[in-house]
Amino acid sequence: MALSNSEEQLMQLLWKQKKAFMKDLINAYPEPKPAPTTVATLLKRMQEKNFVDYNKKGRSREYFPLVKKKDYFSKQVNGMIKNFFNDSASQFASFFTQETDLSKAELEDLKKIIDQQLKEK
Repeated sequence: MALSNSEEQLMQLLWKQKKAFMKDLINAYPEPKPAPTTVATLLKRMQEKNFVDYNKKGRSREYFPLVKKKDYFSKQVNGMIKNFFNDSASQFASFFTQETDLSKAELEDLKKIIDQQLKEK
């Protein structure tokens, strides 16, 4: 199951903080900050989707992620490759390298990463 854009933004804040009370999450937003009711609704939806949970601390809830950032984005990228690039990583790589404004140094870094992965296989 995927997150909406607003849920993903909140999840980014929670991943960064690892554990947080709602007031901490609201304070982490840039201005204009969302209303507490908005954040509470997002957290409830994210809990229903099994992305977050909480521990009771007195009358407050301390939220924490159930899904690792790397796992979530890996699934998102793989889904994008499947849906937009005919399940072809090479088509994705071709698009990525041609359509982004990568410098020669960045392309060399990518080449090193690929060469290292080839050695490990």
